[in-house]
Amino acid sequence: QVPLVESGGGSVQPGGFLRLSCRISGYCQSSEYMAWFRQASGKEREAVVIFSWGLGHKHFVGSVEGRFTISQDSAKETYFLQMTNLKSEDTAMYFCASGGRFSLRPEDFACWGQGTKVTVSS
Repeated sequence: QVPLVESGGGSVQPGGFLRLSCRISGYCQSSEYMAWFRQASGKEREAVVIFSWGLGHKHFVGSVEGRFTISQDSAKETYFLQMTNLKSEDTAMYFCASGGRFSLRPEDFACWGQGTKVTVSS
């Protein structure tokens, strides 16, 4: 069973909305921190948001603050990234990840999903 599975990506116009889901299972559920990263074509993977529900800590990175929000289902098995007012620069492959500590570095996260593609274009 794949421990992290993303879904919800797609193509939208600028100003549009998407909600990404990350279903977490197995040993990755015990990680303290969850994260969403994204990687645009030809660019390095970058953090979008790092959060810990247990610690009440969340950190949005850069231009997504104020446009993106996070939530979880009641069973704490699925996490969501709500993206509003999408811009062309949000186009990327989006990955969810989990790890044991707060970090903006992808290498500090042990569990990864396969990614879901988001395209923002008119």
